[in-house]
Amino acid sequence: MGKTVEICLDDSAVYPGTSRKIWIHIPAAYDPAKPAALSIFQDGWWYLDPAGEVRAGMVLDNLVQHGEIPVTIGVFVDPGVFDGVNESEGRRNRNREYDAFDDRYATFLLDEVIPHVRRHVSISSDPDWWAICGGSSGGNCAFTAAWLRPGRFRRVICFLSSFAQMPGGNPYPRLIPHSSRKPLRIFMQAGHRDLRWNESERNWLAENLRTAAALAESSYDFRLVLGDGGHSLNHGGVLLPDALRWLFRGDGAMRPHG
Repeated sequence: MGKTVEICLDDSAVYPGTSRKIWIHIPAAYDPAKPAALSIFQDGWWYLDPAGEVRAGMVLDNLVQHGEIPVTIGVFVDPGVFDGVNESEGRRNRNREYDAFDDRYATFLLDEVIPHVRRHVSISSDPDWWAICGGSSGGNCAFTAAWLRPGRFRRVICFLSSFAQMPGGNPYPRLIPHSSRKPLRIFMQAGHRDLRWNESERNWLAENLRTAAALAESSYDFRLVLGDGGHSLNHGGVLLPDALRWLFRGDGAMRPHG
């Protein structure tokens, strides 16, 4: 099995006053002489927790061991919190980071998180080997990071994305058909009983379906899996191995990259 390194990021230039934990999971097959693929997970501990519903570190270990994906470093990033602030005063910075339609979070990853990762492991510079994953607000965060920085993030997993609660509304059904096609590969999961599934406004299911329809009409390389459940990470946890296989399939993905 692989090993996990924990990092405490005590301050941020992009999100001043926040601190957070980051975990770097290194599969046993990792060879420092061969730059590895990268998969970044929002809400890091939810995905890494070995007793949780996803157990993404174990998933990466198993897929790499069986040669189903390239050797892939998992980077698990928790949302920021403001130290000394209680919950009622807005201690968690999660929604401000994840739901915003801007490139601050992508900048934070590239300028503040990735340098820490590179101190521990060698990762490929090929954007086709960089995946980003999240669920709920972390799902639209992953989508936005890839949409605004496709030169860096090109493989995307979005579970139950909270497009419905983005400030100003979900921009993607309008934006995707009127933008040049980006070199992205996107795995989406939506739930039939997601939040407000039968409401006329801020409907999580409907906004995911509208985004998927825009991707289909614009000939994107994407896959949508629709489940019967509610706003739970359980289905995403079941789907993660298949999602990673699908993201890294073909296109020379198993060849070493610099």
